[in-house]
Amino acid sequence: MTDITVYDVIPESNPVPVPARPRLLLIGTMLASAAATTGLMGLLGIYLETRADIIASGERWLPSGVNIPLTQPNMIAVSLCFSVFAMVWAVASIKADDRPNTYIALSLVLLFGFAYIAQTAYLMTIMEMPIRGDVLERPPLIYAVIGAHMIIMISAMLYVVAMGIRALGGQYSAKDVEGIYGAATFWTVAVVLYLAVWYAIYITK
Repeated sequence: MTDITVYDVIPESNPVPVPARPRLLLIGTMLASAAATTGLMGLLGIYLETRADIIASGERWLPSGVNIPLTQPNMIAVSLCFSVFAMVWAVASIKADDRPNTYIALSLVLLFGFAYIAQTAYLMTIMEMPIRGDVLERPPLIYAVIGAHMIIMISAMLYVVAMGIRALGGQYSAKDVEGIYGAATFWTVAVVLYLAVWYAIYITK
């Protein structure tokens, strides 16, 4: 009886498997998402603590004459929730090598992003909140939270644009969807963070 070793079974001409490339972009995206979440939630924690202290002292939190409407924040929340479905559409399309639908979905995501910026800018104008109020923490802290989230959302939009250009150049397909996954991850985090801001600032005002 002849002993057969693994070297006899595998032919010498068999190509050496290429080591799996680490998903550096996705890992970096998760780290950036964690940093954005930590920073915004820390700022939101300061906001909530300051507001609770002022309300506990018997004072009104919002400056006199300032009213925050709910129409714009609610529409932004609904629009951004729809944008998550558009991002899922983009991921599913690139996995199926359906590039036209991928570009349409990413364009729709960016459209929701621009709508968020426009609605937030309009909201800031109709709030008529002075930069400096009778208590220093109030208006600047509100603007700081809203502005910090806007920076995160603009960063997510730039991420989507960059990954869309790389997909257009043929770098991403059904064989490699890491970039689109990364953009979808960061975008979803940005939307969830807005929902936290929406509840803390606009709903429980």
